[in-house]
Amino acid sequence: MGKPLIYEIWEKPATSCVIGVCSLIWFYIQKKGIGYSHVGLSYDAALEGHHWRIMTSAFSHISILHLVFNMSALWSLGVIEQLGHVGLGVEYYLHYTMLLVVLSGLLVLGVYHILIKRFNLDYFRRVTAVGYSCVVFGWMTILSTKQPSSKLELFGFLSLPISFAPFESLIFTSIIVPQASFIGHLSGIIVGYAIAWGVIHGMNNYWAVSMLGWIVLVFVFSLKKSGTCDFSFLEIESVEESSLPSVRFLSPGNGRTLQMSASDVGPNLV
Repeated sequence: MGKPLIYEIWEKPATSCVIGVCSLIWFYIQKKGIGYSHVGLSYDAALEGHHWRIMTSAFSHISILHLVFNMSALWSLGVIEQLGHVGLGVEYYLHYTMLLVVLSGLLVLGVYHILIKRFNLDYFRRVTAVGYSCVVFGWMTILSTKQPSSKLELFGFLSLPISFAPFESLIFTSIIVPQASFIGHLSGIIVGYAIAWGVIHGMNNYWAVSMLGWIVLVFVFSLKKSGTCDFSFLEIESVEESSLPSVRFLSPGNGRTLQMSASDVGPNLV
């Protein structure tokens, strides 16, 4: 007999929170009749300044089957939170989940750019991706490298050796669900290997908080600049050096301006 659910939730706090957030977002999407075009990530949308979609696309699911598959796999991968003794654990999970969300989204856009510009495949301009699959495939890959003896449990009855799970799942989903994003899943695998092999490393609390701050800034500013949301208290102004945006916070009868410069940025993460 397995452990009580409440005990497993206690052992996988970060995973449980992500599953809860994705489920609530799915419920909201269903209630409001929101579609792929509203929250999904596409090449054309990114060119139009909708950079916020890198985040919304990752946590949004339109189909209940898509949500169940991703969350079932993520729940099994939550074992990573219990592996602090091998250099993983809750902190590692939180730090690198942020990287997986952002880098896999950027890699998808990069691949689309090559396919469109180099191979003239304009079809990929309009391909819209949603779902947490990139992150799920990334964690599959990391766990298969760090703990190759583990197993991936799906739907409570299907068990796969984790060492083969990333590519087995990649092929399986491509055959069973033709509309699944092969490029998105593969991007998660590539970023996962980069993290597992130490190509991308050095994340700590300082970098995690810094990265979270930049994510929030880019998210809010791109919502404002793309016209998706009208933040009446925020005004983006041009300055002499175009690469340094000036952000103006408006209040009645007064305005306070913040200009970001290169000196405000810490050392590069390697």
